[in-house]
Amino acid sequence: MSSPFTRRLDIEHPLIQAPMSGSTPPSLVAAVSNAGGLGSLGAGYLEPQAILDQAAQIRALSDRPYAIGLFILPDAFEADLEAVAKAREQLDALMAREGLGVRTSMPAQWAPRYSDQFAALCEARPAVAMFAFGVITPAQLRELKQRDIYVIGTATTVDEARAWADGGADAVSLQGAEAGGHRSTFLHDAEDGMIGLFALLPLAVRAMAAYSRDVPLIAAGGIMDGRGVLAAEILGAAASQLGTAFLTCPECSAAEAWKQDLPRVEDYQVTTIRGFSGRAARGLRNRFVEAMPSAAQGLPYPILNALTAPLRRAAAAAGRGDLLSEWCGQAASLVRPQPAAELVARLMYEYRLAKRTLEP
Repeated sequence: MSSPFTRRLDIEHPLIQAPMSGSTPPSLVAAVSNAGGLGSLGAGYLEPQAILDQAAQIRALSDRPYAIGLFILPDAFEADLEAVAKAREQLDALMAREGLGVRTSMPAQWAPRYSDQFAALCEARPAVAMFAFGVITPAQLRELKQRDIYVIGTATTVDEARAWADGGADAVSLQGAEAGGHRSTFLHDAEDGMIGLFALLPLAVRAMAAYSRDVPLIAAGGIMDGRGVLAAEILGAAASQLGTAFLTCPECSAAEAWKQDLPRVEDYQVTTIRGFSGRAARGLRNRFVEAMPSAAQGLPYPILNALTAPLRRAAAAAGRGDLLSEWCGQAASLVRPQPAAELVARLMYEYRLAKRTLEP
């Protein structure tokens, strides 16, 4: 399974565990990397010191390459305080109706400062840096290159893939419409970035062929088994990035109620949601989505994300998956709960088996 991509990253398998912010503790990242894939720390919600602390924990558990993923955001946000007050009132009422004993509050900041997170990433020096929601600056690219950090940008359209290639990214992760979690779309409306992965892949392969350098493409969205990894490879992907498949691993820190709901997800229940964070994301249509306060729907990311954080924490503690942001990809019910290392081995066994069926 060796390829220029796997050799460059010094990994055994063309498999990346997605950097799912809030659900990828060091134990999961290290387990995937130790098993020959690329484990990824989702650091979008982490303060800089937490990034450094968790990077140190990963290093204590593994000497293999790993990635850190960040959201590209402004350092400061302007909030409509009147709209915030209305949203808080409705969210508090919802929590009261559902029997949760906590209420919203005004956070000290709406999100960690991206520039400080980026500095922490550089200090941690992972093998790979992954980014979503935009394109890094030339100065930031130079900083990463000075530290020999491989750069992967996330795109949901061909134009966004070109933007990352033009910006100097080493590789581009293509987030198909089937992918769970937040949409990375940054050049278009979120609805216009909902392109199926197996249509997006060959379109992006054709676009990347115009560049004088090789820009590997990574397939992300709805891939749950080794057959999917092979299918993506046939369409031109250098590797596959799986997130939902790892959510039910014991090492994953997703809430237990969330994990228990995934095997029961019907395909039509996966939808695009804005009410938890203010940014389009793919997940399970549950009680919260159906009861989403109208005032909350107009607040942007990360303001709404900060306001709903107490609700999500209380729901997790109470075992209320129906009030959680249960992010998941389109084929969520295909999860196989098992330790991460066993899942990696199983995925690669399925990949090899599927590949043999194609041999003459």
